[in-house]
Amino acid sequence: MSVGYRLSAADIAVTCRAFLDGPPRQPLRPGRPGRFLTVIAADGHPLADVGRAVERTVFEPAFGNNADVMTSEYGPYEDRSRFFVVLDRQTGLPAGTTRVIAGTGDEVKTIADAPGHIGRSVEEILDAHGMRGQTIWDFATVAVLPQYRGRRYGLTVSSLLYRTFAVAGTRAGVEHAVVMLDVRAHRNMTLIGNRLYPLAGSAPFAYLGSADTRALYARIPDFVPDMTRQAAALLGFGGRHAGRIPGQGWRKPLARLVAARVAHRIATGRTLDENIVYAT
Repeated sequence: MSVGYRLSAADIAVTCRAFLDGPPRQPLRPGRPGRFLTVIAADGHPLADVGRAVERTVFEPAFGNNADVMTSEYGPYEDRSRFFVVLDRQTGLPAGTTRVIAGTGDEVKTIADAPGHIGRSVEEILDAHGMRGQTIWDFATVAVLPQYRGRRYGLTVSSLLYRTFAVAGTRAGVEHAVVMLDVRAHRNMTLIGNRLYPLAGSAPFAYLGSADTRALYARIPDFVPDMTRQAAALLGFGGRHAGRIPGQGWRKPLARLVAARVAHRIATGRTLDENIVYAT
């Protein structure tokens, strides 16, 4: 069993610095590198344990998910997990991570867990979205460390994670994605243009410390075109936009502009793809 959830701060620093100081990797797109780098790391790579440590650091204070809970919940899926780990080149430390679990049917956590919460069997869920016998990517976790949240860094770190999922999933030829999202994350993903469908028509429920969670389905091939359309709609160049713009008064048009820019950036990969690499 991986010890990543209890990885010490010193071990995290050494692992990240060793990767950053190692041989250069070919990014998805040539360009000027930025402060943040996203590394796609399979289970067994040292950065996978860094991803696990980031998950625990974020989820323990937020939802009470300590190392024991994380081990219990994700242990059965470790060998099917890959991690997108965002590294800060300036500090040599992680900024955030996403875990993707790949498999068919209840080999992925969302499909395995959902029946106990939504009253639908695994077979009903798979048939509802045409997933029977198909590879599924479970967008299992998204964790951004507190010091990287907010306007200055948060949008870049989260945009890198979402762009990496879209690009890596497309390159792998995967059509189907599932995810458990709390109400805030669901609202944010809808606003940047992701079409998310309730899994087998399900309603929200409590899950792993979150009082309002949704089990959702999405098509990976739709991510880029949908975000492209959403960016245009938010800027007033297209049809009606999806989601609700937060804020009041002058904050509302500002939030709309920010959402449009984020959707466009993730859809095009501008300033992002040159900072996404595969670990070896």
